Amino acid sequence: MTMRDIDDLPKNAANYTALTPLWFLERAATMHPDRKSVVHGSVSYTWRQTYQRCRRLASALSKLNIGVGSTVAVIAPNIPAMYEAHFGVPMSGAVLNTVNIRLNAPTIAFLLGHSSSAVVIVDQEFFPLAEEALKIMAEKSGSKFKHPLMIVVADESCDPKSLKYALGKGAIEYEKFLETGDPSFSWEPPQDEWQSIALGYTSGTTASPKGVVLSHRGAYLMALSDALVWGMNEGAIYLWTLPMFHCNGWCYPWTLAALCGTNICLRQVSAKAVYSAIANDGVTHFSAAPVVLNTIVNAPKEETILPLPRIVHVTTAGAAPPPSVLFAMSERGFRVTHTYGLSETYGPSTVCAWKPEWNSLPQIDQARLNARQGVRFIGLEGLDVVDPKTMKPVPADGNTLGEIVLRGNLVMKGYLKNPKANEESFANGWFHSGDLAVKHPDSYIEIKDRSKDIIISGGENISSLEVENVLYTHPAIFEVSVVARPDERWGESPCAFVTLKPDVDKSDEGRLADDIMKFCRSKMPAYWVPKSVVFGPLPKTATGKIQKHVLRARAKEMGTAKMSKL
Repeated sequence: MTMRDIDDLPKNAANYTALTPLWFLERAATMHPDRKSVVHGSVSYTWRQTYQRCRRLASALSKLNIGVGSTVAVIAPNIPAMYEAHFGVPMSGAVLNTVNIRLNAPTIAFLLGHSSSAVVIVDQEFFPLAEEALKIMAEKSGSKFKHPLMIVVADESCDPKSLKYALGKGAIEYEKFLETGDPSFSWEPPQDEWQSIALGYTSGTTASPKGVVLSHRGAYLMALSDALVWGMNEGAIYLWTLPMFHCNGWCYPWTLAALCGTNICLRQVSAKAVYSAIANDGVTHFSAAPVVLNTIVNAPKEETILPLPRIVHVTTAGAAPPPSVLFAMSERGFRVTHTYGLSETYGPSTVCAWKPEWNSLPQIDQARLNARQGVRFIGLEGLDVVDPKTMKPVPADGNTLGEIVLRGNLVMKGYLKNPKANEESFANGWFHSGDLAVKHPDSYIEIKDRSKDIIISGGENISSLEVENVLYTHPAIFEVSVVARPDERWGESPCAFVTLKPDVDKSDEGRLADDIMKFCRSKMPAYWVPKSVVFGPLPKTATGKIQKHVLRARAKEMGTAKMSKL
């Protein structure tokens, strides 16, 4: 049966335009042409200048027939050119592929080849990395290899020799390239909002990275959801601690244009640089993974500037933050909003929305509640925790484990050139996250583990995350990750890999291990207590996530834990 509306009024040019975040930049340049848009050291631009520069970039690319169907890769830290690429590249019709600067050359070679990037814009410091990646591509492709156009971005904070080297290799300097473009270029918005705006790759810790394709529509809705969910005000001053290459900076490049705010670029993140920017640049907001928050709260006194001159708002995601870290941030005057998401959901797409009744609770209880992953973003239509076999929602009892599934406008278009992965991830009309969680009586969700990280000991499930949260409250522990180790009696038992704080005496690791296990016995069920404690730095991905698969392999190499008395 065909459903009929009350009318037959059609879409037309006056009442319908494809959604795209690119219009935010035009509005910012019109509304606040002389307000600072981007600040990077001694360099700063206004919104008028940024709009002109982005149009120059789009125009210069268009002159080279780079447009719809083309991909432009950017290999750079948080610098103005990276921000400009979020507008200039899609204004040409092309798709932006932001590449993680911490990846190695073979991985970057895979990304550039898989994405068919026709242009590579690269920061001068990372030109040798890009060059090595292209060499690998050339060797693999042989005569079929088509060298992309290389554009190098100069930065006054870098050694001028690296710029000279890149130019000597035939790269075009970014500012010279912009000069070939028209600052009044009449860019065309997408005809269809389903058109791709960006391509990003998953961290690929266990297999080849998957290319996540995002649409103009999704980017528009996420950019506005970011501001609404966080309560960001017009004119916010945002510090770029979060890499723009990571999930397109969680869509905040477009959000900041919508709010006519100011972007403070941070080439290298350190606690000292964060505190300095707050004190000297008027920073009101920043985003960071829990590992960065941990660095901020454990910074030596000489690197901090406290008390803060104002409340500073922080969003955190990327891993579940330990309540102890959230508590420490709150004590220092930071107001942390906990979010959760994936590359496949435009970055964070759930939020632990604060409730007024929590204000009267002790701070430690507030931190515990705020450590949950919460409820869906405004722009996301579906979020649930389900039994992965039956797809039935789990009861909201805070105990029954299920998989987090999501659907709606904040879910990716799909994986590039990977139909099998798309079929699996979109099974039964939901995006499957692979994260295990519970649903609390107030409908807030809380991650307990990745499905592959659950430890099964004597038939009982142990959440490595919950064990880690307790360990993070130990005064000597800076970072920790818990994985399964083969166990003679229980099949598996927890094994803790620990990085100690710098000021801790590390001369007697046996005593420290005993102390940590004794601490755990007073705080958790006996079968949760790690039977093994290993000290040292933790392996991490290029995005700063702890590589649990590497630690699982190490635990396996340690052999079977002998008969436990527990």
